[in-house]
This record gives sequence, structure tokens and C-alpha cells, in this order.
Amino acid sequence: MRHTLFAACFLFIGSIAGFAQVIDEHHGQGYAFFATGVTAPDDSSFMHVGGGGEALIKRVGIGGEIGYLGPWDRLSDGFGVGNVNGSFNLRPGKVSPFVTGGYTLFFRNGTLNGYNFGGGVNYWLSGRTGLRFEVRDNVMPDYEDTHLVGFRFGVTFR
Repeated sequence: MRHTLFAACFLFIGSIAGFAQVIDEHHGQGYAFFATGVTAPDDSSFMHVGGGGEALIKRVGIGGEIGYLGPWDRLSDGFGVGNVNGSFNLRPGKVSPFVTGGYTLFFRNGTLNGYNFGGGVNYWLSGRTGLRFEVRDNVMPDYEDTHLVGFRFGVTFR
């Protein structure tokens, strides 16, 4: 009887700890970024600003972002960029690396389909805010296979 009571208490305390872990788990995050980058094959430079967010289930995420990308010397000649991506957070914690990729829609007077891939790291300053560093390649396969490789710096929050 004594062992049964001890086992029941142990299971009860263990289940309470499990509930506490679920309450602290984060189910989403948002971010805003500024990027500078280069295009290939013509080696021109650009800037890219935007923001997005993702829903997370454990370490797997799905999300989207919207932004504006334009050449440094003619910012008014830029265009909109929208992404729908999947992501995988390699290691949760204060320093949280991730990889991402998905569909890209470029738009201005018309639209152009593309794709993107990249990776980076979120550095969490607190439980809810952090810094984001990322390298992302947006590809325009129908436009001379143009690559827009951006080096992003931003903030992230949950």
C-alpha cells in the first residue's frame, strides 16, 4: 500500500510538471527586419525591409512575410515581396538557429512566382524579445534565374 501511494504521488507531481511546461511553451513569433544584399548574376545591390510571423508546433513552423525590395540607387523602382514558408528551429534556447524555405510572390504592376531558402539565428534577450540575423535567397526562376541574396538584421518577439 505504501509503495502504491508513493507511486501515485510521484505520477501526480510529474503530471503537474508536464502542465507547467505546456503553459510556458511558445506557439508563435513575429519579426521585423532590414536587409542589404546583392543580386546574381548582375551583382547590383539592394535593400529589403519587411516583417512577418509564424505559428510553431514544437520546432516546426509555418508562416508568412511581406516586404519591399529595391535597388539602392533607385529605391522607387522596387517591388513587393510576399513569402509563405516552412521553418525548422534546430535548437530551442537563448541562441536558436533555424532554416527556412518556401514560395515567393514578387509584385508591382504584375506578379512573378519564385522561391526562397535561407537560415539564421534568433538571439533571445528575454523570454519575449530578441535579435534576428538571417541570410535569405529569393530566387526568380523565370527572370534569368536571378538570385536576391539578402543579409537580414532585425528584431523578433513572441
